[in-house]
Amino acid sequence: METPLFNCVSSIFDRQQTDAAGAFCKTGGRMQRKERFDRAERVIAFGFIVNLVLMLFKLSAGYWGRSDAVFADGIESACDFFATFFTMIALKVGRKPFDEKHPYGHGRAENLSALFVSLVISATGVWILYSSAQTLLKGDFESPAMIAVLAAFITIVIKEWLYRFTVKTGEKLSSPSLLAIASDHRKDAVTSISTLAGVAGAYFGIGFMDPLAAGITSFYILFVGYKTLRESTHDLMDGSVSPELVEQIVSLAEGIEHVFHVHEIKARRSGQYFIIDLKLDMDPGMSVKESHTVATAVERAIFDRFPEVGDVMVHINPHEEEHEDLIRL
Repeated sequence: METPLFNCVSSIFDRQQTDAAGAFCKTGGRMQRKERFDRAERVIAFGFIVNLVLMLFKLSAGYWGRSDAVFADGIESACDFFATFFTMIALKVGRKPFDEKHPYGHGRAENLSALFVSLVISATGVWILYSSAQTLLKGDFESPAMIAVLAAFITIVIKEWLYRFTVKTGEKLSSPSLLAIASDHRKDAVTSISTLAGVAGAYFGIGFMDPLAAGITSFYILFVGYKTLRESTHDLMDGSVSPELVEQIVSLAEGIEHVFHVHEIKARRSGQYFIIDLKLDMDPGMSVKESHTVATAVERAIFDRFPEVGDVMVHINPHEEEHEDLIRL
């Protein structure tokens, strides 16, 4: 359920995006690109501060409240803190425009950041699993204090809200780093439910529930780490984008006058943007200038319809004539 605070903050960001869209028409896309990265950086910075506060709170509550589960949760937040820090750096690098050494831009910095976040999440899961197993084997259980129970409950509320806030912006911007951080927030919210159950059980006298909850939590953490790792490596390996996006681009291109057919389309992700390669079947009797005009119309239509597309490359094929597709991959 979306809270009033969530709706309030989200509406502010929505208004900023609307203003940026209006400015886009006047600046040839420069303002929109800048605003995309500005919004992502603001959300990341906000999460960075929240993670810092939660990390200190949970580490203190876990240590002084004698709870392995809450202290492990605090260690997890410490890992999130450093992962978010590197994501902020990736956004700084990723927002740089293309240059001579990087003709496709620097967007892959975000994909690399998502890969790093996935490794941090996975390493955290392994550490918590090992720590909880050691405690269970020793059988040395302590009764946690109420502050540890409160820390787990507060974490659930804050992290679930932060997940919804971050994923909403991440989906609008198609930002892999933001979506990776959002997954991390959701992971924290879900694992804190297990932490709360464990620390509450231990608080009422069932001592083994605290380290047991930490162990169960670690398996979910490992699952989230695997999922984020799979998605980030898919993008880094130039994996295909969603079939729905491809179908929409094909339909749009074939709707442009003088385009008989989309012979082939390839799409890959680079950070917040997609790079599209199109082969269009057109009238072989058209002049180079006429073909160029049609190709430009296709590119403009795609850019206008899909703000997440960063570049479109068009190749012209003669319609209904034999031709060889040269490729070495």
